[in-house]
Amino acid sequence: MATATLPQPRGLLYRLPIVGWFARDLARDFQGNIYYFLVILLTLLVLAVKTWGLAALGVTGVILTPCMFGVLVLITQGD
Repeated sequence: MATATLPQPRGLLYRLPIVGWFARDLARDFQGNIYYFLVILLTLLVLAVKTWGLAALGVTGVILTPCMFGVLVLITQGD
């Protein structure tokens, strides 16, 4: 009896040790794993702030600034 297997995703992101696990899980079941992934990111941010203080929070804000610009552009586009 043959078992059908899904093709493995290819690329550098999927080959990284820890990030690749999350990327493969999100590629396989996005709706079921996205909240788990967001909780992991929030936990990493909290641990970074506990370790390095407000500098980690400031760097996170600087990194997310282009993302927010993109969101603002998408909001102003309309339908």
